[in-house]
Amino acid sequence: MKRILSRPPAVRKSNDAKAYSAPALEKGLDVIELLARQSGGLTKSSIARELNRTVSEVFRMLVCLEQRGYISQLEGEAYSLTLKLFKLVQEHPPTERLIANAIPIMHHIAQETLQSCHLGVIEDGRVVILAQVNAPTRAGFYVKLGSTIDALDAATGYVILAHQDKAVRDRTLREWQEKTGKQLPASINGHFARIRRAGCEKRASYQVRGVVNITYPIFGDRGFAVGAITVPFIQHAQATSTPAKVASVLQRYAMEITASIGGKK
Repeated sequence: MKRILSRPPAVRKSNDAKAYSAPALEKGLDVIELLARQSGGLTKSSIARELNRTVSEVFRMLVCLEQRGYISQLEGEAYSLTLKLFKLVQEHPPTERLIANAIPIMHHIAQETLQSCHLGVIEDGRVVILAQVNAPTRAGFYVKLGSTIDALDAATGYVILAHQDKAVRDRTLREWQEKTGKQLPASINGHFARIRRAGCEKRASYQVRGVVNITYPIFGDRGFAVGAITVPFIQHAQATSTPAKVASVLQRYAMEITASIGGKK
C-alpha cells in the first residue's frame, strides 16, 4: 500500500503576525516604548492605565525590566528608563565604529568653528544623537547626548533621508507615519531633492529660534547616508566664523568621517 504523506496546512499570510506573536515580549516592549516617551517617569498604575493592562501584568514586566537594568524606580514609586538601551546602541559594531571615528574629528570641527556639533542617526522614525562636542567657548548651544527628535523636525533627519536608498527612505517614512499618526508634508519630495542638489541642509532650526543648522551627511560603504553631522550655528560674542565658513569646514570633515569608516559618496 502506498503511503500518502499529507502536508501541514499553510498558515495564511494574514495570520502571520498572530501566529508568531510573543505576548510577554510585546508587553515588555510596550512598557519600554511608553517610558521612552516620558520625561518624568510613570507609576505602576499609570503604566497599567496607559497600556490598558492590569496592575499585576504590568508589575511582572516592571520587575523583570528592573532586574535586567532597563528601568529604575525613582522617588515617589515612578519608573523611568535607564541608559542601558543607549549603551546597547553604542555597542553595536557599526555604530561603535562610527562614534569612535567621528568624535576626534568633531573636536577639530568645534575648535575650528568655535561652535558645538553633534552626530545623529535615524532609528524607528526618530533621530538619535549618538555623539556631541561642545564649543570651546564660554557661551554656546548644544543638543543633549542621547536625546531623540522627530525625524521630520530635524535637519539631521531630512539630510539622512534625502541621501538614503529610496526603499529605505520609504520604509522609514512609513514608520514615521505609523508612530506619529501624521501625514507627510506635501513638499517633502521637493525638500529632499533640494538637499541632494546642495549636498547639505543650511536653514533655521526647526526647534530653536536664533539657531541655523548646518548639516552634512555621513556615507556608508554602499554610498547612502548612515548618519549626519550638524553644527547648530549661533552668533555669540566669541564667534569668528560665518555660516559659509562653518559649512566649508563641516563639509571637509564630514567627508573625512565618511572616509574613516570606509564609506563613499
